[in-house]
Amino acid sequence: MIIEPRIRGFICTTAHPGGCAMNVRQQVGHVTAQGGIPGMARRVLVLGCSAGYGLASRITAAFGGGADTVGVSFEKPPSETKTATAGWYNNRAFEAEAARAGRKAITLDGDAFSDGMKAETIAAIAEHLGQVDLVVYSMAAPVRTHPKTGETFRSAIKPLGEPVTVKTLNTDKGEVFETELAPATPEETAGTVAVMGGEDWEMWIAALSEAGVLAPGFQTLSYTYIGSELTWPIYWKATLGKAKEDLDRAAAALRARHGEDAARVVSLKAVVTQASSAIPVVPLYGVVLFKVMKEMGLHEGCIEQIDRLFRTALPGPPRLDEAGRLRLDDWELSEPVQAEVKRRWARISTETLPELADLAGFRADFLKIFGFGLSGVDYTAEQDPQRVPAMAPP
Repeated sequence: MIIEPRIRGFICTTAHPGGCAMNVRQQVGHVTAQGGIPGMARRVLVLGCSAGYGLASRITAAFGGGADTVGVSFEKPPSETKTATAGWYNNRAFEAEAARAGRKAITLDGDAFSDGMKAETIAAIAEHLGQVDLVVYSMAAPVRTHPKTGETFRSAIKPLGEPVTVKTLNTDKGEVFETELAPATPEETAGTVAVMGGEDWEMWIAALSEAGVLAPGFQTLSYTYIGSELTWPIYWKATLGKAKEDLDRAAAALRARHGEDAARVVSLKAVVTQASSAIPVVPLYGVVLFKVMKEMGLHEGCIEQIDRLFRTALPGPPRLDEAGRLRLDDWELSEPVQAEVKRRWARISTETLPELADLAGFRADFLKIFGFGLSGVDYTAEQDPQRVPAMAPP
């Protein structure tokens, strides 16, 4: 079948097998071009490994640090007439690249919030790696069923206390407009913390520790986003912020149990993801930010950001903020970048969008998530949606 992007609202319902494989190949190429990473963990578990920062972490660990990896994600497989999710193709493309490089790569598919998946992962680590030196927690999901109580929680992206009017962007139509957001109820706030906070991270580390598959001196990282004050009304000072604060609580609790450097929250920069595209304010902030950072030569995607984390921030004494976080959003939040973003923000409108922002780049990055728009891929060729095409060695 010929596979084309089908976009409905903030969702692309198709993914291109060959394009996803090329996306993985290009990320591998970026890491290998930087050379090896001395002292990198050699046995790595990535929770949420199939896309975005999780996939970038697995690629950087394997091809920058020479690591063997176990990855966990929850993806939809293909059928004869429907494509899989992009992450399903990404996982298989990564496995093929890892095998070519002589790296072990074991990928498990299922609900990472469940006790069953924790047990399956522990068994895979014990069989293939023995123990892990690094655990990356990069989970992104809107719903979580608690493995002990059976209660299902749903996240809600809403402000706290009072309604908020914000400026945002319709990325399909290229229109800037204002929208009013109703505040979250206490139940919605608690549900967001239950889904996106630190409890599941703690449960994973407890299960791995009890099973004896954490190596002495192991480290675990959980990724977060804090952002600019322009996004705070719907992000840091909203339900999402409460969940992010709970990650800080979990990190401190893990350090108390396992050592002062055992657990770190890593604050990363804004990038294009399917989830972030649906959050009011964030797409508009993103298109302005990306243009500013590109003009200043500071722009990074997921792979550039994670390569910098593993290559420059993790080795040596950690440089931490007041909450004990590692900050890789330092370029985004630098005074020159934010001053220019705020200057443009005051002028941004549908009419000024082409001059002040990079909507075309945002759209291109969004399509790349699903394997579309990558150079070197023949999108007119028929694809078997049930397999990832083999790629010639680079």
